[in-house]
This record gives sequence, structure tokens and C-alpha cells, in this order.
Amino acid sequence: MNVSDYLASRLLNGVFRNTAYTFPDTVYIALYTSDPMAADTGQEVSGGAYVRKTVTFTASALENGKQTIKNSADIEFPVATADWGTVTHIGIRDAATGGNLLYFGALTAPRTILSGDRFKLLTNSLVLTLR
Repeated sequence: MNVSDYLASRLLNGVFRNTAYTFPDTVYIALYTSDPMAADTGQEVSGGAYVRKTVTFTASALENGKQTIKNSADIEFPVATADWGTVTHIGIRDAATGGNLLYFGALTAPRTILSGDRFKLLTNSLVLTLR
């Protein structure tokens, strides 16, 4: 997973310039059919009952020399009522709609979501690290 331009700026200015940053109370998983990239320019899934889903994370722990957090529960999207396309990336955002991209990354195996399918991320499958 990668840090977005938005979050990188907020963290650097907050830590090294004492610039206030209001942390989000809730973060959401978004699905993409293209790489959102650090600048938040990807194509998010839309329509067909798609909605972003909330995610909660474990406390950070040192794992393989990196501070790591993981999703603490399964993240299950609604059943698609239309084709969503091939989901290639996920993003973590600070709002249920709109908002800012925080982290993003490619799926290990892209998945085509057709009407009647349900996309699900299993517990501990979403891993975020800082070195």
C-alpha cells in the first residue's frame, strides 16, 4: 500500500511544522478499476449498489521491521446489481463520498465484478505499513 500525496503532506507538515491536522473518525475502503495513484486520479467503481465500506484496524505492531496495521474484520461490499468492471486497486478514504485519498494499492489478483457478485476482503488481508 502507498501513501497519497494528500496524507503525506498532512503528516509531514503536522510532525515537522506543527500544523494541525484533524484525523478522520472513520475511514472507508473504495474500489477502483484503475490505479488511483498518489494524486487521487483513478476511476472509482460507481453504480450497481456500490458504496464505500468502513474499515477498522488493529493496533500497530512491529512486523518484519515495519510498523504494521491490518483490517480487524472482514470488509464485505453489497451484492452488485450491475457490472462493476474489473477491480484492480483499493483506496482508503476519509469520507463515505468525496473526501480525500489516504492510502492506495493494487490487488494481488484483479477481480471482475459482475451483477450478482459480492466483493469481500478477509480479516488481516489489508496491510498498511510505515518504515
